[in-house]
Amino acid sequence: MKENNEKSLIEKIIKYLPTVETPKYQISTKEKIKWTALVLGIYFLLSYTTLFGIEPRAYEQFRFFEIVLGSRFGTLTTLGIAPIVTAGIIMQLLVGSKIINWDLTEPENRKKFQAWNKFLAIVFAFLEGFVYVISNTVPASSAALVPIVALQLAAGAIIIILLDEIVSKYGIGSGVSLFIAAGVASQIVIRMFSPFPSTCTVPSLELCIPTLANPPTGLFWEVIIGLLTSNLSLVITTLIPIISTIVVFAVVAYTQSIRVEIPLEFGAARGFGRVWPLNLFYTSNIPVILAAALIANLQLFGRVGLVETEPGVFCNLLGCYDAAGNAISGLAYYLTVPTNFLINLFSGIVTVNEIIRAIFYLFFFTALCIIFSIFWVNTSGMDATSVAEQIEAIGFHIPGFRSHRKVIENMLNKYIPALTFLGGLLVGLLAVFADFTGAIGTGTGILLTVMILYNFYEVLKQEPEDQLPTWLKKVMY
Repeated sequence: MKENNEKSLIEKIIKYLPTVETPKYQISTKEKIKWTALVLGIYFLLSYTTLFGIEPRAYEQFRFFEIVLGSRFGTLTTLGIAPIVTAGIIMQLLVGSKIINWDLTEPENRKKFQAWNKFLAIVFAFLEGFVYVISNTVPASSAALVPIVALQLAAGAIIIILLDEIVSKYGIGSGVSLFIAAGVASQIVIRMFSPFPSTCTVPSLELCIPTLANPPTGLFWEVIIGLLTSNLSLVITTLIPIISTIVVFAVVAYTQSIRVEIPLEFGAARGFGRVWPLNLFYTSNIPVILAAALIANLQLFGRVGLVETEPGVFCNLLGCYDAAGNAISGLAYYLTVPTNFLINLFSGIVTVNEIIRAIFYLFFFTALCIIFSIFWVNTSGMDATSVAEQIEAIGFHIPGFRSHRKVIENMLNKYIPALTFLGGLLVGLLAVFADFTGAIGTGTGILLTVMILYNFYEVLKQEPEDQLPTWLKKVMY
């Protein structure tokens, strides 16, 4: 009876949720690319559509959130993928800890998981929309406009949920990954090549003309100015984040190719075989996305209920913030990355508090990555049992062993648990180290972007070569 009621509730939820229909025909690769490009274009359009009824302000202290959440504060994409990821975290924890005992290898349970995940994402779109406005993260220009601004935030987030669904059903990869990569890439391009000064605003266009007294924000132009004015110090300090960015790109790209290969043989045709690759980063960028999103949510919700305890200092249970919105004490302080920590450490200008903060952030972030890596494997069909069933279903077995699922599962169990733990640990350490270098777009953002682009490349390689556009073939082959 309880199961029937639950099924009835799920059916009602699916019926009333906005949804994208599953295609009833095989989508060609060119169509997938077109759909992905269309979604990306809509996303960028939303990210430059300013919210109605908000106070004009800078959002510099939220750049980290924009990168890890694929958002742009003050626009319709302010919430970004936060509702999707928050809902995913809760469902992962509930199912992974067996509080909700669903076997996700069964289609019915997977359908329920997806329905509840989407329902929670929409609920969080409204909840987070109101929290952002009430906490003055995105301040409304008047009290009467608070619900209007909050509803705009929720509407933007729901559109992103649907765009993510379009990509997953009609496009390439996932919308969540696409939006993160697009956001980081645009941040890097702007930070590297923007010819406009930081004072440039729409009402004051005369301040958009760069001069030596009001230089452009792009690092490329800063290097040129440093060379023209023989300012060696400016050149060096400008080149450090550029070099850090290149190094992080190279390291992440290299580590993506490290894998364990399980040899397989096709039972129906002796001598015909292949390998089943298990990457070092077995759960890819998922642990970093979930960990970074959780920390971002904690920081943003930590701004609710701030009270001015002294001039220019605002506090609550999570910690204190200065007038610019930067955390200066409490848990909120230790959940933020120390800016340019490694450069300052080598320069000898770091304080004991900053060292403690860096150590705490390192351990906390990597621990979250390990936990989410384990939960993701157990809830996404990547565990040894599920993979063994996939291998058996396509008719392969391990050479030299009898053809049985249990044999394949035992072999996979030698690697998958270790790679799950090690991959989560290493991807967390790599992300934090990259953040400490002060790389452009943040280390976490670069790590995510490189892994996302690599995954897109892997997906495209599995597509029929004759269906790829000519320009894409030249890039890939």
